[in-house]
Amino acid sequence: MLSPERVVVGYDGSAESALAVRWAARHAALLDCELQVVHCSLWPLLTKNLGPVKGIAGSGLQHQARDTLDKGTAEALSAAPRVRLRRSLLYGLPADHLRRTADGARMLVLGSRGIGGFMGLLVGSVGLELAATASCPVAVIRFDQNPDGRIVVGIDSSGSAGALSIACALASATGADLMIIHVIRPHGGRSNEAGCGQAAARRLLHTAAHDAHALAPEAVISQNFAQDTSVPRALLNASRGAALIVVGGKGRGLLRGTIGSTAHAVLHHATRPVLIARQLKPGVTAGNEKTKAAAVGLPGLLSLTAEAPGPHC
Repeated sequence: MLSPERVVVGYDGSAESALAVRWAARHAALLDCELQVVHCSLWPLLTKNLGPVKGIAGSGLQHQARDTLDKGTAEALSAAPRVRLRRSLLYGLPADHLRRTADGARMLVLGSRGIGGFMGLLVGSVGLELAATASCPVAVIRFDQNPDGRIVVGIDSSGSAGALSIACALASATGADLMIIHVIRPHGGRSNEAGCGQAAARRLLHTAAHDAHALAPEAVISQNFAQDTSVPRALLNASRGAALIVVGGKGRGLLRGTIGSTAHAVLHHATRPVLIARQLKPGVTAGNEKTKAAAVGLPGLLSLTAEAPGPHC
């Protein structure tokens, strides 16, 4: 039986996915979670000849898939030797497998180029699809240059409770400082209207900081109120030198921008790990979203077999 206290990470043998596995292993160990390393082999979609070549030991596509999973496991243990580990070798396209495997997990971790080699070359394919449809937070690891830096969490006018909650959990686990940032665009109207927006923003930040102190009482928590014509730019500027930037995501589905334009831009332009904590609408599940994906004509994903508005003044 799968534990909900899991961090799931996809590994395809690439350098990007190796970085993701090491990041996931360290954070799973710090969060006292089980780490599930998943490799999805595409070969059964392309050929039935998976067995070894006659007379050549250790050959064959089946062996290659198992060897790739072994390498992913080794990457995880190199970063966190004592992490509780589960391995899964799955056959078929990766997005559906990873979405279902990560259902109810603490988070899903991906490399910046996605999972599946040539079928996931860019953030915007498998990575964006899962950021938009997974039922748990999704971390995309492009670089990991400041592992001891602070955690930056951007909140919108709703307070972004999901993003704030996981940012606090990670701050507590890692001992990192936590910066909470809320960005408003400069007001083009009368000065009293601008003052009203700033006052509301500061109240929002004060409430979020109060909640964060309750969730992460030992963390050093700061507030950052910013004004910028570009919300993503302000978030990216605030995250310089950070270990991680956490943003909420709105919307659902697989089309461009369905995680929200801010989360989409940050995901594509950040030079540090990004965690998307998407807000599911009431009654919406990852399964609902898969159905919607089929309805708009996106290709089905084959699973062959599996191993074990703001506040007012």
